[in-house]
Amino acid sequence: MQRTDAPSRTAATQGGSQPMPQVGGELSRADARRNRAKVLAAAQAAFAKEGTGVSLGEIARRAGVGAGTVYRHFPTKDVLLEAVMAQRVERLTRLAVEYAASSDPGAAFFDFVTEVVTSTPGNQDMCDLLESEDGWPRSVLLSTGRRFAEALEALLSSAQERGEVRADLDVEGVKAIFTGCVAIQRLQQDPRTLAPMSALVIDALRPNGGAVTDTDKARKIRDENPSATGKRNDESAACGVCGSPLARTGPGRPPRFCGPACRQKAYRQRRTIAAIR
Repeated sequence: MQRTDAPSRTAATQGGSQPMPQVGGELSRADARRNRAKVLAAAQAAFAKEGTGVSLGEIARRAGVGAGTVYRHFPTKDVLLEAVMAQRVERLTRLAVEYAASSDPGAAFFDFVTEVVTSTPGNQDMCDLLESEDGWPRSVLLSTGRRFAEALEALLSSAQERGEVRADLDVEGVKAIFTGCVAIQRLQQDPRTLAPMSALVIDALRPNGGAVTDTDKARKIRDENPSATGKRNDESAACGVCGSPLARTGPGRPPRFCGPACRQKAYRQRRTIAAIR
């Protein structure tokens, strides 16, 4: 015998009634997104100020979440570091895309270059990590870096088409400029203020910034005028990294750096330039 007292699923939904939405699940996901954003913001600030040695527990405290929340989103320190660095590169990528749509691509290009140069020195430990041989950069950063390069190329091309940037500059050259100017900014008391030497380098990217030095011609002049070379070697030189005066200790090639620390820093800078090329 068929029962008639139980309403069917069809009858229950007639008359315009709708299934109850899963509000709890949506709120849970929204909370998870907010907590992840809090952790990333706290980690970014901590790493920039105190280096990458800050513990996950300390980051959880600063984010105002439990340690378990941090570990659910970022099981290891490396995963968190990668996420923080990828977030920064993505921010710069979005900024490059916005600048590329400007009605004045030349001014937009130079504003973007200045922003990268002045905002990067505060992330020194993370930049150093990318130069290490511990498996960095990782896959997420590599894909994020490709998107950044594409956005930078579009911005550069727009400025070059308007004649605002020298035509012989390419993306790899701009990256090398970033590396060099960031090294200069680290010597500043306030790295967020563009250093005069950084401004000079950036200004050289303009079409009237002057031709690139003809190294073959310069070498020929030097070889034909040995007295000038000797005079130059007799003069006091400065460290190529920190600018400290260097004293001659005898005949032969003059020193280039004031000590092992500056020599190591210069070596790492050369490695960075070689890696991005």
